[in-house]
Amino acid sequence: MIRLLFVLLFVLLFLILSMPLMLAEWIIGKCNPSLRDRSSLAIVNWAFRCVIFLSGTRVIVKGEENVPRDTAVLYVGNHRSYYDIILTYVRVPRPTGYVAKLEMLRYPLLNVWMHFLHCLFLDRNDLKKGLKTILKGVEKMKSGISICIFPEGTRNNTDQDFLPFHEGSFKIAEKAGAPIVPITMSGTNAIFEDHLPRIKKQTVIIEYGKPIHIQELDRETRKNLSGYVQQIMAEAYHRNLRELDEMEKAAG
Repeated sequence: MIRLLFVLLFVLLFLILSMPLMLAEWIIGKCNPSLRDRSSLAIVNWAFRCVIFLSGTRVIVKGEENVPRDTAVLYVGNHRSYYDIILTYVRVPRPTGYVAKLEMLRYPLLNVWMHFLHCLFLDRNDLKKGLKTILKGVEKMKSGISICIFPEGTRNNTDQDFLPFHEGSFKIAEKAGAPIVPITMSGTNAIFEDHLPRIKKQTVIIEYGKPIHIQELDRETRKNLSGYVQQIMAEAYHRNLRELDEMEKAAG
């Protein structure tokens, strides 16, 4: 429980004490949007790194060299933990907005930082509004902002390794002509979700797959793009889970 209390206290203090920074970032954004993108990214990355440290989480990263640095990408990740966002966001090389559920707008102060970071808020109950969110994501990607989406649509708390991927999740990359970078996270649910409300010291593995250029795929693969990407991620997920199991056995 001590780790949980430390994390909650840090997050609360960060949100309250960063209010002057929010004002400064708002002013900077009016004069120099690209500067605000970089400064907001740096501030939130620092806060997330502190959360990771306080949680005692060790992160093994594979394939980070696969992430293009010169263009916006659509990150596609599996989602088993609240920590998935924290662990991946600290590694993005350029401004990146995450697709979040509409309910996140309810949280004051946090929603301000999310707006600064180009997050998109998806109404899962309104198809028309969902389409508008996708088109907004396309605009952001064309302007150089990467987007990260969890195509399962929600956090997976079932016994299944993956929930079915929604085909619509990939439309942003298709319409923006941007590459897809799979992010496979293994072991993240063991940090918190497996033993609520405690946060446990844990080693996790994050693996970045090679960029997928939709236009280079054959017609049949493009028709089943979600299944193709899920298969790539499933192979990495099980391989890395085995590695984590072997590490745990070796540690005794």
